[in-house]
Parts: sequence; C-alpha cells; structure tokens
Amino acid sequence: MPLGSAALAGNSFGIDRKALAADLGFADVSKNSLDAVSDRDFCIEFLSNCSLVMVHLSRLAEDIIIYSTNEFGLIKLGDAIATGSSLMPQKKNPDSMELVRGKAGRVFGDLAGMLATMKGLPLAYNKDMQEDKEALFDTVDTVSACLAISNTVLRNVRVNGARTLDAATHGYLNATELADYLARKGLPFREAHETVGRAVMHAIERGCELEELSLEELKSFSPLIETDVFAALSLKNTLATKSQIGGTSPERVAAELESARGRL
Repeated sequence: MPLGSAALAGNSFGIDRKALAADLGFADVSKNSLDAVSDRDFCIEFLSNCSLVMVHLSRLAEDIIIYSTNEFGLIKLGDAIATGSSLMPQKKNPDSMELVRGKAGRVFGDLAGMLATMKGLPLAYNKDMQEDKEALFDTVDTVSACLAISNTVLRNVRVNGARTLDAATHGYLNATELADYLARKGLPFREAHETVGRAVMHAIERGCELEELSLEELKSFSPLIETDVFAALSLKNTLATKSQIGGTSPERVAAELESARGRL
C-alpha cells in the first residue's frame, strides 16, 4: 500500500499504515515513500509479462498460419476463424491469427513507450507518469482479446492426420533415433552420429528413407545393427523413447496436458 507516502517524503501525521493496509486488504505497506510515488515498476513489469504472452501467441499464430497453407496442409481452419479472399475465390485467409500476430507489435510498443517515458524522469512524482494509463489499459484490452481469439482458433482447428503422418515419416526424422540405437549398443555417440550421417547420405542417393534400406545395407555402416533396427526406426518407437520428463512420448504429452488442465 503506497497510501501515507504523500508527495515523496512521507507524512507527519501519526497514521498506523499497517493497520490501514490491513483494513484496505493490502498484504503490506511500501517501505520507501520516494520509491512508492516515483516509479511505475509495477506497470512496466505487467507490460513486460504481457509482452512475453504476446511473443508466445504470435509464434503460435505463425505456426497455425504456415501449417494451414496448401504447401504444408497439416491443419485446416474452420470457417469460424477464417475468411475468404477478396480477390481469389479459392483462398481461405487465417485473418484471426494474422491479427493476433500483428497485435503483438502493439503491446511491445506500449512497453517500449513506458520505458522511454520513465527513463529521463527525476526520482519523484512527475505528471509524465499519467501516460501509464493509456499504455496499461490498451495492453489489457489487446492481450485479453488476443487470448480469447486464440482460444477460439484452437477450438476450430482440425489436424490433417494423413498429411501429418506423411510429414513425420519422411525426411529422415528418425536419423537421431538410429544414432541413439547405436549408442545403446555401446558405440560412442560421436561415432554413431558420423555413422548415421553416412547412412543418410546413402539413403538420399538411393531416394529412400532409412527404414527402407535393407538390413545388409545398414549393416555395412555398422556391424552393431541387427534386425531389431526396423522396429527402433518406426515412428511409434521414435516417439515412445522420448519418455523422460519434458519429452514428447504420447504418455508424457497426455500427462502434461492433464497437469495443465489441473493448474487451469
């Protein structure tokens, strides 16, 4: 509670500030009267946290925008969150996410504006500080709207299962799993990494994936490779092995989703 700080140096009346703070529902009182009136740290910290929220929403928006393009085709946007192009009849625009991505810059501007306002002020109250209201209220309105819009978007996104499965099983995404396979068999990871690199180059020349190479071809790169390598290179196994805390196995992802719902 800043009440009792007066203009900058405190007041000379015998006010029990702690009792007043308790009556007004504050946890404590400000300990320095000059600090209580001459900074807007609370405002800047809030704007900073909101800016971080917008960083993540903007990156999420970028993922949704690019993954919904025809080139990727990993997700489909429902009509509730997209609009038709004013020129191209076949085109569906991810307007909602583009607006969220754009609004991030607005919130960053509010933060930068407050920092610029405060940086040259002497250590006392100055009328310049009233500028905090416009930045703060604009940020609250903008971030609240972007969170609501993002929530609606995520509820109206449909994953293209066939396309995502195809993307996950092409492009040698299981190369690291082959290196881990060799490391579990006792080969130092540095050597395993080099070995798999040569195997990938061979697969590229052949125009196939690693798991499409024959056992004889794979063994030519390392005698440690056995028939169990094909099970190890499967998408199911590649995901399942990432089962440590923070990993991406289906079980771990399900547990983290449950935990997040509990926190919410």
